[in-house]
Amino acid sequence: MARIWIGMALAFALVGCVEEPPGVRQGKTLSPAERAECLAAGGSVGRGGLLPDEICFRPLKDAGKVCTKATDCEGVCLASTRTCSKVEPMSGCYELLDGQGRQLAICVD
Repeated sequence: MARIWIGMALAFALVGCVEEPPGVRQGKTLSPAERAECLAAGGSVGRGGLLPDEICFRPLKDAGKVCTKATDCEGVCLASTRTCSKVEPMSGCYELLDGQGRQLAICVD
């Protein structure tokens, strides 16, 4: 009798094992109003980070300006070039300068 119960439990467990189809998860898209607002502000629509959701990459007014600390920039003060970032948001791994001008490494999704 115990063998029957074990066999049934294994059968139920295996029935639940279904392989997920390969492919990229479809992310959320911006609404037509959000897309229009982004483009009107000079931004560009794309996908960024680990999630495939659409986002608005907004250009920054002080892009490329020389900086020595975070407060010098509207966005991020990039440590490698000592210049302000070109767009917001930024994703990935990069080094930046904090409010005191110290170099920090960060990874953002």
